[in-house]
Amino acid sequence: MTETNKNEKKERVIAYIDGFNLYFGMKEAGFENCKWLDLHLLASNVLKPNQELVGVKYFTSRVGNNPDKQKRQSTYIDALETTNVKVIYGHYQSSSIECKRCGFNWRTYNEKMTDVNIATQMLIDAYQDNFDMAMLISGDSDLVPPIKAIHSLFKQKRVFVAFPPKRQNSSVALNARGSIIIGRKKLIDSQFPAELKKSDGYILRKPSEWS
Repeated sequence: MTETNKNEKKERVIAYIDGFNLYFGMKEAGFENCKWLDLHLLASNVLKPNQELVGVKYFTSRVGNNPDKQKRQSTYIDALETTNVKVIYGHYQSSSIECKRCGFNWRTYNEKMTDVNIATQMLIDAYQDNFDMAMLISGDSDLVPPIKAIHSLFKQKRVFVAFPPKRQNSSVALNARGSIIIGRKKLIDSQFPAELKKSDGYILRKPSEWS
């Protein structure tokens, strides 16, 4: 390796991860045993040798309709925070749906604000020159406008998309500057150990339902 290659500046990368898009993509693909996912490691495993990971931002909402799901989510978020992943929350909003035929009502729950939060963080980081490449892990077409804005306003920066399983989107791929689909092997290679320790000594364990 020449001295020039040794001193070559690496491309700074921040990963922006759409939590629900990734979760439901894995679920739809049947990758149930991949949910104990170390997102910092996953982003690192996508990088090329000339790139360095300088930040990981995870966008999600706290579920509120199921105590077991709440417990698993809290355990997982605690695990992510041991790797310095920054968690940014939206809202988990309930609404009522009525059957037009029988009049029966039931509750449904939807995640809100994730796309807005991702767009805001990407644009702030671009403006503050915190990255050279934004690695977007999502297939949400609502994120096409901020992708276009970054490429238009910051000519030296780019958005690369790593699609979750079953979430590839042609409009997102068309506007990104590079894309891949995250496969099962990449997910398996990016798992947390079955147990890991928090800074206060508490031991976090992989939920048995995810085995």
